[in-house]
Amino acid sequence: MTKAKAAANKKENLTKTSVKKYHNYIGGEWVKSSSGEWFDNINPANTNDIIGRFPRSNQEDVDNAVAAAKAAATKWRRTPAPKRAEILFRLAQILEKNKENFTRDMTREMGKVLKEAGGDVQEAIDCTYYTAGEGRRLHGFTTPAEMPNKFAMCVRQPVGICGLITPFNFPMAIPSWKLIPALVCGNTVVIKSGEDVPLSTINLVKACEEAGIPKGVINVVNGFSEPGEALVKHKDVRLISFTGSTDTGRIIAEQCARDNKIVSLEMGGKNAIIVMDDADIDNAVEGSLWGAFGTSGQRCTASSRLVVHKKVYKKFCEKLVERTKKLKVGDGLDPKTEVGPVINEQAMEKILNYIEIGKSEDKATLACGGNRLTKGEFKNGYFIEPTVFTNVKRNHRIAQEEIFGPVTVVIQFETLDEAIDIVNDVKYGLSSAIYTQDVNKSFYAMEELYTGICYVNSATIGAEVHLPFGGTKGTGNGHREAGTQVLDIFSEWKSLYIDYSGKLQKAQIDEVEI
Repeated sequence: MTKAKAAANKKENLTKTSVKKYHNYIGGEWVKSSSGEWFDNINPANTNDIIGRFPRSNQEDVDNAVAAAKAAATKWRRTPAPKRAEILFRLAQILEKNKENFTRDMTREMGKVLKEAGGDVQEAIDCTYYTAGEGRRLHGFTTPAEMPNKFAMCVRQPVGICGLITPFNFPMAIPSWKLIPALVCGNTVVIKSGEDVPLSTINLVKACEEAGIPKGVINVVNGFSEPGEALVKHKDVRLISFTGSTDTGRIIAEQCARDNKIVSLEMGGKNAIIVMDDADIDNAVEGSLWGAFGTSGQRCTASSRLVVHKKVYKKFCEKLVERTKKLKVGDGLDPKTEVGPVINEQAMEKILNYIEIGKSEDKATLACGGNRLTKGEFKNGYFIEPTVFTNVKRNHRIAQEEIFGPVTVVIQFETLDEAIDIVNDVKYGLSSAIYTQDVNKSFYAMEELYTGICYVNSATIGAEVHLPFGGTKGTGNGHREAGTQVLDIFSEWKSLYIDYSGKLQKAQIDEVEI
């Protein structure tokens, strides 16, 4: 072995030994996995940068986490909801205090640019403040009883132990969307973190610990598919809340159906922006850029289809391609970067494969991008050029299937009804948008677009925590996260009938039909 190679090996070994190890959080303790195995959390902008080493959890870890959640369930359920809310308000303050650090950690492990990562953390803060307020508003209602001397009302009660399975693309916002309403409703939880972004989940849970959430109420297992499968199948887990791919969501739904579990699914999207001939084209182009390439296109709400009126099609495409070529790709930690890397090698290969599919589809034109960036600052990362296809037909695979990367397609239409039909003609139904100066067209589109979210003169991305979030068809299974609607996922209704007559009259018995 040469001296240079020996020195390199020594440096590599030193780097590995100096990498920080993180643990699972079970029963209020930070513990190693029962497997004794670890996995590395890698910076997608620089694969030489190991952010941390995390436990590769197994069935035993999940069993322990669920047991801890079960042991804590009764005490947490009996804690008055306003008191639970007070702890969550403290959590929001702790998240605010640590926003800058959490933002940098997120960019480093996930790749999204600092501005977007900051928005992700801010959404967790907003969600926590907003949902904590429901601790004093877990409303039921009273109603007149059918019989005399009776009082009737309904209240919410916790579901029980909730399994939360979260993705990589919003490492703090999405876990908070699930965790905070589950807690305010009085449930205990086990979180299976996204394997590419475990540090952001750990940061969130450490903040929960600091806020004073009791031991066992929140538990976290890290790892890949094994802990996720174990959580879904565990007999004591009453509810599974999952955000991820439609294919995985379908498998989870099938298992939950067999076990009679509650399941909430947020899955894929193939979202479209309609650009009418009367639209402000510059505004539409900027919205399309942000919608298509924000988070490197790794959003379920990404604007991956741009449906443009034939009268402005050429002008729009020219401006879009010109602006796309000017986008700065790079490490998200650089404040000048506009588009960061994709999450990992597997995702990169899938996106590049779809680009090849697009290039082979009849008449579709690769207008810009389409390549992996490998030289200079890009050599150790998963970078793909922002990519635009023009002359795309509505039935092309790149116009029908979710790519989940920095790729968008432009489709031409002639009438608004045709555009709406194109938007609705996919298996997903998450988000849609229309750019127009005509209020009548905008309202007509809002009514006819069959999606869970619709925007006017804005891109398909973005959400506010006080409105329900979710989609139709292959995007979900009817539930909505955020807003007060999320409480219907994490609580069940109990109807209460109080007889204050002192005795039940025979005449009353005769009136009872059920």
